[in-house]
Amino acid sequence: MTQVLKCISPIDGSVYAERAVLSGADAENAVARARRAQRDWAARPVQERIDLVMKGVARIGEMNDEIVPELAHMMGRPVRYGGEFGGFNERASYMAEIAEKGLAPIEIEDSATFRRLIKREPHGVVLIIAPWNYPYMTAINGVAPALIAGNTVLLKHATQTLLVGERMARAFHEAGVPEDVFQNVFLDHSTTSDLIAAKSFGFVNFTGSVGAGQTIERAAAGTFTGVGLELGGKDPGYVMEDADVQAAVDTLIDGAMFNSGQCCCGIERIYVHENLFDDFLGRALEIVNGYTLGNPLEKTTDIGPMAHVRFAELVRAQTAEAIKAGAKAHIETMSGDDGGAYLTPQILTNVDHSMRVMREESFGPVVGIMPVKSDSEALDLMNDSEFGLTASLWTQDVERAEALGGQIETGTVFMNRADYLDPALCWTGCKSTGKGGSLSEIGYHNLTRPKSYHLKKVTK
Repeated sequence: MTQVLKCISPIDGSVYAERAVLSGADAENAVARARRAQRDWAARPVQERIDLVMKGVARIGEMNDEIVPELAHMMGRPVRYGGEFGGFNERASYMAEIAEKGLAPIEIEDSATFRRLIKREPHGVVLIIAPWNYPYMTAINGVAPALIAGNTVLLKHATQTLLVGERMARAFHEAGVPEDVFQNVFLDHSTTSDLIAAKSFGFVNFTGSVGAGQTIERAAAGTFTGVGLELGGKDPGYVMEDADVQAAVDTLIDGAMFNSGQCCCGIERIYVHENLFDDFLGRALEIVNGYTLGNPLEKTTDIGPMAHVRFAELVRAQTAEAIKAGAKAHIETMSGDDGGAYLTPQILTNVDHSMRVMREESFGPVVGIMPVKSDSEALDLMNDSEFGLTASLWTQDVERAEALGGQIETGTVFMNRADYLDPALCWTGCKSTGKGGSLSEIGYHNLTRPKSYHLKKVTK
């Protein structure tokens, strides 16, 4: 019996879309087609590959009016925010702009006797497994540079955003990218693992949970397949005594609550210098109490449902446990809270790191806020986590932030901003957040392998 993937809309619990998964044989055939197409694709001039990729990106932009309500139906983001094309285009455009430099050979010698250099060689077939929370932006992080570097790509998207990969493939094919060069595939977990274990791919790029990342590493064990993993996060914000309080509140609370808290680098815990704590908390409560929780198709809605009821159940459980252990919840249950996917955004105080809500990933609209006395105390708390994706520091002192950032176990240090992916900087993490890095010139290095040339010239 063929397995069917079903996207359950968080708006009303109905089946929004469904697709049959590929059989093992059909999946292997997709890999074979990609492998056959890769050599000719890599032989095309880099600029030609760039032009085709960017035409595909532009075609997604032309679809945006259809994409925005589609995203609301699939994962609950309010239509008022207009989708993801701005970031999608920014990331692809930057990677196109730096492609020549990122893929340029390293020239060692070109003399009368020797030519020595290191070139960047595409891995071949790249599997990109994308998440549902920012389904277009996270996918393009890998798709654009992988294709530009000369790889062919199989894109496996999350079931919750079932139609995204299909739409991306259609857009790129309409733009002129050959169908076998960029394929959207519907795969179950076991077939995915079997393909990885069979050395089907030169590289696997995955964004998702720690558990799923561990499964991918186990499947790749012994195959020597390159793996890039962006997994969980518990990103902290630290507001120092010299911070602009209003700016810090506006950014950190938005970073905690936007997209119903379902952001890879969302703010999940905040440490505020004790002198600013009451002021910060009061402003934060004013912001969150002003939100409207409701149907994401309505333009007055600030916060829609979480993408699935089970995600909301985890946040409710963490919050209830914290309250039972002494935490204080400051936001009254909102009228739109249905006890299911629609969840009241919550601010907690009187929290500590004995509580799951301050240690484990929540990935929802809840944030704990703690007062601290010093940089040293804040540093210890920020590092008291199994994750390390980003940390957001709020101060007027750049040197202080950079020095403190050097001691934080994280992939990115922000100062006076948060929850933003700069395509010029490597997107990476440490500890249980994973390994590897996307975007920037380093992103190209991870999607290619070095190949050395030691050419001795014939001399008389």
